[in-house]
Amino acid sequence: MTKILSYVSLLLCLLSGISGFAQVAEVISPDGKLKLNVFSENGKALYNVMYQGKAMLEKSPLGLITNESDFSQNLKFTDSKKDQISKTYTNEKIKKSQVDYKANTVTVNFTNADQFSISIEFQVSNENIAFRYHLLSMKDRLSAVVQSEITGYRFPAKTTTFLSPMMKPMTGFARTAPSYESGYKADAELGAKADYGYVFPGLFHLGNDGWILLSETGVNSLYCASHLQTTSEKSLYKVAYPDMAENNGFGSTGAAISLPASTPWRTITVGESLKPIVETTVPFDVVEPMYEPSQKYNFGKSTWSWILWQDNSMNYDDQLKFIDLAAALNFQFILMDALWDKNIGKERMKELVQYAKSKNVGVMLWYNSNGAANDAPMGPRNKMSSSVERKKEMKWLKEVGVKGLKVDFFGGDKQETMRLYEDILSDANDFGLTIIFHGATLPRGWEVMYPNYAGSEAVLASEMLYFSEDVRKQEAFFASLHPFIRNTVGSMEFGGTFLNKFLTKSNKDKNKRYTTDSFQLATAVLFQNPVQMFAVMPNNLTDAPKLQLDFMKEIPTLWDETVFIDGYPGKYSVIGRRHQDQWYIAGINAEKTVKKLKINLPMFAGKTVKLINDDTKGNSSEKEVKISKSGDFTVEIQPNGGFVLKN
Repeated sequence: MTKILSYVSLLLCLLSGISGFAQVAEVISPDGKLKLNVFSENGKALYNVMYQGKAMLEKSPLGLITNESDFSQNLKFTDSKKDQISKTYTNEKIKKSQVDYKANTVTVNFTNADQFSISIEFQVSNENIAFRYHLLSMKDRLSAVVQSEITGYRFPAKTTTFLSPMMKPMTGFARTAPSYESGYKADAELGAKADYGYVFPGLFHLGNDGWILLSETGVNSLYCASHLQTTSEKSLYKVAYPDMAENNGFGSTGAAISLPASTPWRTITVGESLKPIVETTVPFDVVEPMYEPSQKYNFGKSTWSWILWQDNSMNYDDQLKFIDLAAALNFQFILMDALWDKNIGKERMKELVQYAKSKNVGVMLWYNSNGAANDAPMGPRNKMSSSVERKKEMKWLKEVGVKGLKVDFFGGDKQETMRLYEDILSDANDFGLTIIFHGATLPRGWEVMYPNYAGSEAVLASEMLYFSEDVRKQEAFFASLHPFIRNTVGSMEFGGTFLNKFLTKSNKDKNKRYTTDSFQLATAVLFQNPVQMFAVMPNNLTDAPKLQLDFMKEIPTLWDETVFIDGYPGKYSVIGRRHQDQWYIAGINAEKTVKKLKINLPMFAGKTVKLINDDTKGNSSEKEVKISKSGDFTVEIQPNGGFVLKN
């Protein structure tokens, strides 16, 4: 009888999900292909991810640690609740202007050794998972500091990685790192160490089973940003908080929270192919606007003298030339970069803004974010880092008619820095200014959260093509990665598309470009940002072919649809984007041999379209081609070359 009672007790424990080893919840995507399971094992919370019956993430840890209580161990499952989410939203700044989001959800509740509660909310849509933690008050404690997370991702042993290392804090130019400007290694070994971890997003290839993209979204002033860190276990990566040395050692590495509180979302995108990776909208699906726009903001193309003419161009006469260039190309903006305050001054800047307005060109001005975080000397300094000075400056900017700002040199992911990003955006909205961030962190859902946000650099961008021979030689390699990694989770202000053969003001003698003209035009499609600073120069009006200038006049920076066509990160990339009823299909080749591809283009089936491509000598030209009724089309891409198809 005693044995029978013991067996009954054990069975009841297993059924109720409170044993030392039990699955306690599951949630499946609307299409039934993606499944997430939650487990309670020996006082720990874990999850795994299955896609079409294959293990994409093996049992991985969940939990976090605060200064008040530990939610990483001695956890006891209490209950779970399932639900569904369905919403439609529009946003012109992201890769798809209208999104229908449907997800199945489960919230799993645990208590810890102190009898405090933690909930983990999972949203599972087709090919995407987003999850976050919710903490309630802890008796009379209504505030706490989240010190660390044990959230992890355990990959199958066959996985390879596409990751960018986090830069060492307080290094680089004027101690402005980290700024998400490292390169990538393609198909690297699982578990390869990086001294300071790896930035989000991270791409992982699970051999024949598919791909996973990891990132985070929904980071605002109420939390720090995070990154990936390797562990002693080769297959396990964990969420890590900022390094103490960031921000010149000032500010906590964790997050100060007011209870009840929620963390940012961790996101996982899963696919058999790269199509779900390129087309994902999960960074935007799970966040909401934080304030109403004070006006209708405009986006578009901008000229930018600094990229090739550098500091010496920051004078009245040269900026007149780039205003005229913007007008000639039908660009909406001109960006006037660092040192305008010293070399032009506010009084003459008023004249430039008025002249630009007469040409139907809006002016954007560069600002140093700098207060006390680094040593960047360029001005204007100390105008963005304090509330009083910032509002004074923005009041003047609005009065003279400036349209937006490019704020530079942040360096770091601490909550202290996240507050600065949000303060700049929020104040700028009060004065009707758009904001671009340079020398900055990855945007994490900000296109939706902040209506006047217009993009971030957070990539090894065009300026390094000017400064580094090695980066110029790897231009095609890095460009072939961005549509699958950096640019798929957020807007990327790259500042490229060079029509100069030599990346100098004179367009001769040094800094030879290794990519073709067609490659450069293709990146205007591949790289997405609502306001893009293009590297077209005044001399290009006479020394660049008409087809290139016509292309730059017509290329949009806002897209209604984005589709994956073909590619492999680090080798080649072919992406399609639609603006209204016009499609652009762009491809580049990072390999050393000609790439012959048969691609399917249903949007062009049976149509005659224009093809810009290179010949075997790298010379670009345009011609009309007929696409078969099936939509199949064969194209050759030269090494370091590219092509564009457009209707």
